[in-house]
Amino acid sequence: MAGKTFFLFPGQGAQYSGMALDFLESGSAAVKALFDSASAICGKDMKALVQSEADVLKRTDVSQPVITVTNLAAAAYLAEKGVAPAGCAGFSLGEYAALAVAGVITTEDCFFLVNQRGKAMQAAVDEMEARGTSSGGGNVPGMAAVMGLEPEKVEALIAEWKKTNAAVKELYAANINSSKQTVVGGTAEALTAAEPLFLAEGARRYVRLQVNCPFHTPLLAGAAAQFQPFLDKVTFNNPKIPLFSNVSGKQVSSGEEAKQRALAQITSPVRWLDELRCIAALGGIDRLLEVGPGRVLQGLWKDSGSELPCLAAGKVEDIDKL
Repeated sequence: MAGKTFFLFPGQGAQYSGMALDFLESGSAAVKALFDSASAICGKDMKALVQSEADVLKRTDVSQPVITVTNLAAAAYLAEKGVAPAGCAGFSLGEYAALAVAGVITTEDCFFLVNQRGKAMQAAVDEMEARGTSSGGGNVPGMAAVMGLEPEKVEALIAEWKKTNAAVKELYAANINSSKQTVVGGTAEALTAAEPLFLAEGARRYVRLQVNCPFHTPLLAGAAAQFQPFLDKVTFNNPKIPLFSNVSGKQVSSGEEAKQRALAQITSPVRWLDELRCIAALGGIDRLLEVGPGRVLQGLWKDSGSELPCLAAGKVEDIDKL
């Protein structure tokens, strides 16, 4: 794999109004075909949708298809510039773009799946919000970032507290982002109860995130059940290049494994730090690219301790500089 490039695809939270328009306006036939395909399959005008205001883009049923079309548009533009990946991985939703680029699913099936996944998860969000409102407000589940504790300690503390503290029964590690940051998800009660506990154990900060759903926790079991029939309709092939799983944190060995992980990912933590360590261990990689909107994954790669460069590739100007 000497002298090769590895692609990292971002997930929800990276979106911004106007993303991918530069790829669409570049004259790329491949990018136009992606937008046309996504619009037809999702029943939504993707060009109009990527120009939506922030409050629209943050909806799970909107952000999932628009981030995916942006990720794949960046990959298509890179391909036209002669940059092909030696391997790929995606953070949360970004894993679907990685599945497509690795040849596990077609781009058409990718858009079909993220559209249905977004609808299933938005339904879960709406239900949780309605339940919280009917309870008097402030009871909606969500997520929080625990800063300054190693992820192994965060998971061990949660397991220990659950033995004696009913208030944190529905608290879960959701995103193992780096050695410095773990995102937890859970009910409003659990998140509130956990804050003083983590701070007492040495956490530097405990930051409630502006999300209204405990993504990647067992509380999304209903969304997983709603999504499964659609997942069952899609053929998953063996990866053509190294591909890594959020669920295991390791390289995916087969299409069947990839399909199983795609369902489990909805309710399982994103073991991103483990993925980054496995990617670094591949050897022969010269650089990594964050292929899609934002720069969060570049920061997490730096935090992983690797000296390999991770560069932006989410805009035309970024790619033209490479």
